[in-house]
Amino acid sequence: MHTAFSLTLQVLLAAVPLAEVAPAPADPTKSYLEASAKMIDDWRGMKFGMFVCWGPVTLTGREIGWSRGGERRGRKGTGPTPVEVYDNLYKEWKPEKFDARQWARVARDAGARYMIFLVKHHDGYCLYDTKLTDYKSTSPEAAWRHDVMADVAKACHEADLKLFIYYSQPDWHHPDYRTESHARYIQYLHGQIRELLTNYGHVDGLWFDGLGGNAEDWDAASLFRMARQIQPHLIINNRCGLPGDFDTPEQRVGHFQSGRPWESCITLGTQWSWKPDDKIKSLDECIETLVRCVGGDGNLALNTNPMPDGRIEPRQAERFREIGKWLGQYGESVYATRGGPFKPARWGAATRKGKTIYLHVLNWPGESLTLPAIPKSVVTGSLLTGGEVKVSQDSKGLTIAVAPEHRHAIDTIVKLGLDGPAGDIAPIADRSGSVAVGKSITASSVWPSPGYEPIRAIDDDPSTRWGAGQGARSGWLEVDLGEPITIDRVEISEAYDRVRRFVLEIKDGDTWRTCVKGTKIGSAFVKRFRPVAARHVRLNVLEATDVPTIWELRIFRASK
Repeated sequence: MHTAFSLTLQVLLAAVPLAEVAPAPADPTKSYLEASAKMIDDWRGMKFGMFVCWGPVTLTGREIGWSRGGERRGRKGTGPTPVEVYDNLYKEWKPEKFDARQWARVARDAGARYMIFLVKHHDGYCLYDTKLTDYKSTSPEAAWRHDVMADVAKACHEADLKLFIYYSQPDWHHPDYRTESHARYIQYLHGQIRELLTNYGHVDGLWFDGLGGNAEDWDAASLFRMARQIQPHLIINNRCGLPGDFDTPEQRVGHFQSGRPWESCITLGTQWSWKPDDKIKSLDECIETLVRCVGGDGNLALNTNPMPDGRIEPRQAERFREIGKWLGQYGESVYATRGGPFKPARWGAATRKGKTIYLHVLNWPGESLTLPAIPKSVVTGSLLTGGEVKVSQDSKGLTIAVAPEHRHAIDTIVKLGLDGPAGDIAPIADRSGSVAVGKSITASSVWPSPGYEPIRAIDDDPSTRWGAGQGARSGWLEVDLGEPITIDRVEISEAYDRVRRFVLEIKDGDTWRTCVKGTKIGSAFVKRFRPVAARHVRLNVLEATDVPTIWELRIFRASK
């Protein structure tokens, strides 16, 4: 039941106290450069944050929001938990070991500089003491009555963690959402944002999640104006129908982008809310994800999902501490850096600061690494990770050589001192030489959201990828090279380790012939095969544990 409508909504909103306000920006849709430049600059330098998704849904071990099934207001749900069950989980949920300070300690131990706390997901349940609904963690009907937001805000402030609030505008529980009374729902939404920005002290950012809704759906211009009146420094993401201050690629590393801030939000496990015995990412995967985000000039928000009792699962806490230990040793190559000048490539990524370039070499292509030329002289070269490095520079480029015994198991970090600012160097793409780049490509199916088209798998950009259609457990990519080319090598990147059986094929008349076959691709599959002339080349994923998704498919001309 929504008590917001047992009284006049305007009366309830008027009861929410206002903090001291500063003049709002004349136009809340202006870019981050004009809206909150200092906070954006500070946030960009933080590089790493912890995302926290939690709620009564943890009792089921299923995904938050999306596991809410049934049919409501014309929206057919596909989740396995019936609506009447899902919506009453809070009457059973008693997380008696919840301690927001423990969450903050884990975040600090991880080297995270900020926290994004999910206060309301699409299911509409509120983890704070809102006056506008009884569907909340302080409800008289709740088995556990607690203002979670209050504890999280206090813990973040005490631990010097910047605090972002995740708030979903879509609300599948609210009676007015997407009905003829949606205008009244907008008042409810604005009232809740006013509460959150007024009653919990300093808040650094708002992380909206509008499921593609436009600015009119949420009256976003008025919402932004009100939010920045209450907390003028606030930065806001791009999921409220307006550009906001930063972009938010989800479950993937963003493109190299230096003109506008961005943050990849990625789960440590396979879903946002807690799942028993979930597969979590290895330390290698976490460090590579962080490095590729930072090297692309973005941030990483890595999600943890506390257990039903309120604790961060011990193995997740330990993984975060391992990340923190790594950052404690090598953080100078991450914090307060910018991405580049070399764009991320299969070998790894680069960051820069002042007159220094840090090369994060994740995959050695051979005995040495050769990079394009830069318009600065390298005056010093060393290994941040220990050992010796040999750096050679000429008009054609840079050659970096590190003996195998001096290569770090996860990330060999080469520190290059220049004779001038690294920021003066324009971003440089490291082209692989794949003959598939720029060619025509088709696929068996495509994921229905923008950004997963088949061309993404042959664009020489390891931060983009093709995804097959929803529910697919197999699929193919077919490249037309335009003319027969003699090829003898393939490189494939499939970082989620979903593929269980695949073949690389070439078309011979009307018949597909196999050149390579295997059971696993992984993040850096490389295979030579007998030289063969082909115009049409197909990667055919025959079996996968989830939707097949390929970051890069590179095909190379046979060496003479």
